[in-house]
Amino acid sequence: MTATLDSRFSDTCQKILDVLEREVERHLAYTLGHDATAVEGPYLYRALAIAVRDRLVTEWRETRARMAASEQKKVYYLSLEFLIGRSLSNAVANLDLEESVRKSLHQFGVELEEIAEEEQDAGLGNGGLGRLAACFLDSCANLQLPVVGYGLRYEYGMFHQRIENGRQVENPDHWLRDGNPWEFERTESARRVHFYGHTEHYRSEDGIAKVRWSGCHDVLAMPFDLPIPGYRNGTVNTLRLWKALATDEFDLDEFNAGSYTEAVAAKNMAEQITMVLYPNDSSENGKELRLKQQYFLVSASLQDVLAEWVKTHGEDFSEFGSSNCFQLNDTHPACAVPELMRLLIDEHDVEWEQAWSIVRKCMAYTNHTLLPEALERWSVRLFSNLLPRLLEIIYEINARFLAEVAEQFPGDAEVLRRVSLIEDGEHPHVRMAYLAIVGSFSVNGVAGLHTKLLKEGLFKDFHTLWPDKFNNKTNGVTQRRWLAHCNPKLRDLLIESIGPEWQTDLSHISKLAPFAADAGFRDRWRVVKQHNKQRLIQTVKRETGVEFSDSALFDVQVKRIHEYKRQLLNVLHAIHLYDRIQRGETAGMISRCILIGGKAAPGYHVAKLIVKLVNDVSQVINNDPAAHDLLKVVFLPNYRVSAMEVICPAAELSEQISTAGKEASGTGNMKFMMNGALTIGTLDGANIEIREHAGDENFFLFGLDAAGVATTRTNYRPNEIIAADPEIERIMQMLEGGVFSRSEPGIFSMLTTGLRNPHDPWLTIADLRSFIDAQKRANDAYRDPDHWNTMSILNTASSGWFASDRTIGQYAEEIWNVKPLS
Repeated sequence: MTATLDSRFSDTCQKILDVLEREVERHLAYTLGHDATAVEGPYLYRALAIAVRDRLVTEWRETRARMAASEQKKVYYLSLEFLIGRSLSNAVANLDLEESVRKSLHQFGVELEEIAEEEQDAGLGNGGLGRLAACFLDSCANLQLPVVGYGLRYEYGMFHQRIENGRQVENPDHWLRDGNPWEFERTESARRVHFYGHTEHYRSEDGIAKVRWSGCHDVLAMPFDLPIPGYRNGTVNTLRLWKALATDEFDLDEFNAGSYTEAVAAKNMAEQITMVLYPNDSSENGKELRLKQQYFLVSASLQDVLAEWVKTHGEDFSEFGSSNCFQLNDTHPACAVPELMRLLIDEHDVEWEQAWSIVRKCMAYTNHTLLPEALERWSVRLFSNLLPRLLEIIYEINARFLAEVAEQFPGDAEVLRRVSLIEDGEHPHVRMAYLAIVGSFSVNGVAGLHTKLLKEGLFKDFHTLWPDKFNNKTNGVTQRRWLAHCNPKLRDLLIESIGPEWQTDLSHISKLAPFAADAGFRDRWRVVKQHNKQRLIQTVKRETGVEFSDSALFDVQVKRIHEYKRQLLNVLHAIHLYDRIQRGETAGMISRCILIGGKAAPGYHVAKLIVKLVNDVSQVINNDPAAHDLLKVVFLPNYRVSAMEVICPAAELSEQISTAGKEASGTGNMKFMMNGALTIGTLDGANIEIREHAGDENFFLFGLDAAGVATTRTNYRPNEIIAADPEIERIMQMLEGGVFSRSEPGIFSMLTTGLRNPHDPWLTIADLRSFIDAQKRANDAYRDPDHWNTMSILNTASSGWFASDRTIGQYAEEIWNVKPLS
């Protein structure tokens, strides 16, 4: 009987292989018009991608049919970012096609990894926010939840980063230059989005007061759908991305009159909306384009959902609020609150009270930042010019809301001022986060500390008004991408040791813990890590010319360059180690390779100066023979998802060193933990929960906690700290004395002045001694490889809580109230 089953399984695999081979050849010949002999990598990638995509379509159509037929609530995840990375390998793994794909590629003499490298990273996001959204969509499909993602189809990603003379140089990231084989254009579902114009108040034939938005410039929103496959479960969800197009290709009269530029001006202006991810908003034009992107996303998406509702229910919206949920991923989609009001009232004749009840039943808001400057505020003047009807609705929402507040706090004008959606002043602004809170039934933070600080600080007044509205949903990442896919050697070891169940339920990873006491298993664990370090060594050598040693500690910090993330603190420690090497104080010092990567926003001068410092410090250290065997420092350019897939499995020490109380959660910390890296970090964001799960003995803690940060700020004297600590004083002397800036004296004075400033909000000097001491503990732990591997195994074994499947399960049960589709 077993032999028969094995035979049938073998026959099935062979049939899949034969069909896949034929499909790849057919797409090469007929879809791409390419000769199958001597085929080039890009053509083979596209042919394979289309063949694999075809496998998704049947399950995709069935999933959409199940979702349409289901009576239960549906969820729409609105996000300006979806950093999905590459799709081919993910689809191959989720469809269980790896063996068949590898065999079909053998006829062309190539490996799957070579072809996967031909795919461009999808330029749909900037950093953690977008990658989190991608993990969430993966988990929604894995859990078979009725969730659709809505985003923008950016023609260009953030930018391609290269380094010249130590400085960041930005080049366009035209990731769609060669098209995207994973997308389907849906012309039948295009929507019109209004901008500019004015409002007209009138009365309908039955005497009802109405408003119309007139004289506007319309832009067409064209949808492109991407399949998001679940893990071998027959479910394929949808990510719908909107592209901005002109409603008319060009003005024929202008063209015939010879004004060619003016003839296509409308088309060019329209397409700018989705041309570039996150335009630089330091100028007024940049701010307007950013607001256009946000409104374009929510208007097109809400129109889309309402159109589907009307097909089934007509103009009866009595159950709309309880049948749909819109999750606002950060403050960017906050325009959804007034836009849904506009659509219901102006387009579907719903009374204000009913419309407002619907909005507050179906909007949910996730906050991702504790930085007040990151909570978007748009000038009333800009809003009035660009979105006049929405501004009217916001003022009406605010008036009614303040009337409610005044009933609870009679005579307290200060409370009314603090919670108003309109920030008064010479130049009044709309507070978008407040708008999202007032219009939502749920407001959640993304880590325990983050939510606590939201309730006690940033949104304290709103928490007083609606304590039940606030909740926590600690972030997570998908183990299918960030362990099984990016770390195949470790995946195979885990499956052999504890079974495959952890791939769909990461709580099973806890079965790994007993293996930490097994010396033989620890040796196998070390071999896997060495293999992954070799992969990263090759990448670093290719990208920077610096050669890492696989016997060194791989000390990694990769994330967006920002002062609060404190890459500067990491550099100061590197300078400290270099100072020790120069003075001959190397007894007990391990060999260490420090890797820093990330992009600085084009208009963020200090962040770009930090990039320059990292590169100049690395140039000095890496060219000093005295440091050769002990210390290497590199800045890895153009950090992106596919780069992280190589970095993450190789990292041994994960730098999560933000100022306590500044990082909402972090997700890189979870990816590194999942792959066995030990964390050195502050009690900030999800670091707190990582330490709780891994154990204090398996975490290198340093620095002030959030309460300590608040206390220290009242009497912070960094110059006294520097003067009292000879090692820190020498670091500053080297930095200020031009050791790392001989060709450009004084270039880093802005950074050093900031470090010495008593008002430095990041308190870098305050935490430096504690950081140096924690790094010394990490150094000493690494000298005992057996003990280090034990801690590494226990970190992975403790990572089950940090799966995005767990996070999304909580969203589904506690916020969305949805269950898996049958």
